[in-house]
Amino acid sequence: MPSYKIAHVKEQGIDLIIIPLESRFGNQSSADQNQECAAFQMRANSAGLAGTVVLVWPAGGGRMGFIAPPKWHRFFQSIDLARVMASLNKTLSW
Repeated sequence: MPSYKIAHVKEQGIDLIIIPLESRFGNQSSADQNQECAAFQMRANSAGLAGTVVLVWPAGGGRMGFIAPPKWHRFFQSIDLARVMASLNKTLSW
């Protein structure tokens, strides 16, 4: 049964479900990444979690890769993986 530590947070009045993944996620094609993001969104909704799923991963050089709606890009460019990890507060399992 897959299980992921997640950060279910409210940022600027909006619920976000931030899911840290391993760095190898960044090596997948955009199509595969988007497909996984949609699957995580479905799993989060099925678990009763409100909000938009955002996937994050270590991208090398101290940077964090992410998949987020365009309106959230500035926010995710301003934070790092350490902040995400410090915000982990729930587990998503199926």
